[in-house]
Amino acid sequence: MLAGGAGAVVALGVAELLHGLSDDAVPSVLAALGQRVIELVPGGLATRAIEALGGADIPFLVFCLICGSLAAGALLSLLSLRHPAAALAGVAGLWLLGCAAALAEPSAALLPTAAALLLALTCGAGASRLLLRAGRSPRPAAHSPPATRRREAGAPGTELGRRNFVLLAGAAVAAGAAAGGAGRLLASREAPPEAARPLRLPEGRPSGDGAGHRTLPPPPETASIEAPGMPPLITPAGDFYLIDTALISPRVDVREWSLRVGGAVKNPLELSYSDLLSMPIREADITLSCVSNEVGGGLVSNGRWTGVLLSDVLREAGVDPGRITDSSAQIVGRSVDGWTAGFRTELAFDGREALVAFGLNGSELPLEHGYPARLVVPGLYGYVSATKWLSEIELTDWDFDAYWIQRGWAKEGPVKIQSRIDTVRDGETLPAGKIPVGGVAWAPHRGISRVEVSTDGGETWHGARLAAQLDPDSWRQYLYEWDARPGEYTLQVRATDGEGRTQTARKTPPHPSGATGYHTLRVAVL
Repeated sequence: MLAGGAGAVVALGVAELLHGLSDDAVPSVLAALGQRVIELVPGGLATRAIEALGGADIPFLVFCLICGSLAAGALLSLLSLRHPAAALAGVAGLWLLGCAAALAEPSAALLPTAAALLLALTCGAGASRLLLRAGRSPRPAAHSPPATRRREAGAPGTELGRRNFVLLAGAAVAAGAAAGGAGRLLASREAPPEAARPLRLPEGRPSGDGAGHRTLPPPPETASIEAPGMPPLITPAGDFYLIDTALISPRVDVREWSLRVGGAVKNPLELSYSDLLSMPIREADITLSCVSNEVGGGLVSNGRWTGVLLSDVLREAGVDPGRITDSSAQIVGRSVDGWTAGFRTELAFDGREALVAFGLNGSELPLEHGYPARLVVPGLYGYVSATKWLSEIELTDWDFDAYWIQRGWAKEGPVKIQSRIDTVRDGETLPAGKIPVGGVAWAPHRGISRVEVSTDGGETWHGARLAAQLDPDSWRQYLYEWDARPGEYTLQVRATDGEGRTQTARKTPPHPSGATGYHTLRVAVL
C-alpha cells in the first residue's frame, strides 16, 4: 500500500510538472478532476457543502481528491500482487478518467494531454513496481534452519530492511511532491503579464472627463475614519475577497479574446479588448459582497473599478431599454469556462453604474478577479451578476436558470443591508474608558444614511458618527465612541439605507438569498 501511494504521488507530481511546462496545453489533472466534480455534483449536495464548509469547500475538495488518488494507487498496488492484468486495466481506467476530465478544459490539446497523462501514470506505476520489487521478501529455502526461515520470511522489506524501504518510499514521495511543486511554480509564472500592469488607456484618450469618459478624484479624507482595526476605504486588490467555482483561474490571451453580445438583440456584437477601451470609460467605487457571507463575515470588499457601462454595450447591440420583452428579460453573463450568472435586463438601465470592467484600483484586472474583463453590477450579489473571465453577454428570457440558480439559490439576488464591527473582536477583554466601536456598513445602490450601535444586546441604541458617503454603491465607515465601564457586554450594530429601511434583526443563514441579523459580539471590560 505504501508503494502504491508513493507511486500515486509520483504520477500526480509528473502530471503537474508537465502541466507547468506545456504553456497550458496540458491542464492540471487535479484541477480538472475537481472542476468536473464541481460541475456534476447535484445542486442540493453542493449547497449543503457550502453551508457546512464555507470558504473551506474548495480546499476540502482538493484534499479529498488527493486522498482518493493515494487510495487508488494503494489498491492498484495490492491488486498487482495477485492480478497484474487487472491492475494494468485499472491504470488504463485512470488514464481514461484523467483524459476525460482534462480534455473538458477549454485550453486542452488532445495529443499533448493524452501523452502527458500516459507518461505520468507510467512513471507512477514504474515507481510503485520498483518499490514492490525492492521490498519483496525472498522465499525461505526448505533446508534452512527454522531461525533462518523466520528471518527470511519476515515482513516485506527484508531485502532492504523496513527502515530503508520506508526511506526509499519517502524519497519517491518527495520526488513526486517536488515535481508537482515545480509544475505549480511554472504554471503560476505563465500568467499573462498584462494582469499585473497598471491600467494604461489607448494613446490620445483624455485623462479627465471628455467624450463620455469619467475618472474619479482621490477619495476625500472625510470619507475615511482613522481607528485601529478599521478596514481601508478602498480594499487593496491583494486583499479583495475571492469566491468562485474555478479551482485554477482560466488564462486568457487578450490578443485572441473577444466579448460576444447576442441573443435577443438587434445587432449582435463581437468586441475585442481594444474595442472596449475605445468606448467611453468610467471609474466607479463599488462594494461587492458574496451571498454566502455570514453576518459579520469578510466576504465583502470595496474597489475602484474601471470599465465601460454595460448599458452602452447593450445599446451598441441595439437594445432599447423602453422595449425590453419577455425574450430579452434577462442578461446572462457567460465565462470562458462556461459558468453563468443572470439578472434582470432592466437593472442595466436603471441608473446604477453596471460595468463591463477591465480595471481594479488603477491596474488591469488581476487574473484571479476575471482578467481581461468581468461584470460588476452594484446592488446584486456576485452569484447572479459578477461573471469573471467574461466571454459572452446574452439576452434571453427569465426562464433560463444560471449556475447557482440550478443549485437552489434565489433567482433575484439583491444585496441586503448589512453592517459589521471591525475595531473590536468577539470575546476580547478591553480596558475601561473610551473604546472606539466602528466598522463598515453597506447597501449598494441605496447607500447608508444611519448606523447605530448597542452595548446592551439591543435594549438601547446610540447613533454612530458616519464618514462621508464615498458613493451610494460603496460601503460607509462609522464610529461610536463608547464610554465603557467594567462588566460584560453584548455589542450589536445595525444600519439604515438611503431609502429609510433598517436592517432586520431576524437571523437567517446565507442560503438561499443572503444572511440577515445583527453582527453581535460579547466582550469584557476591566
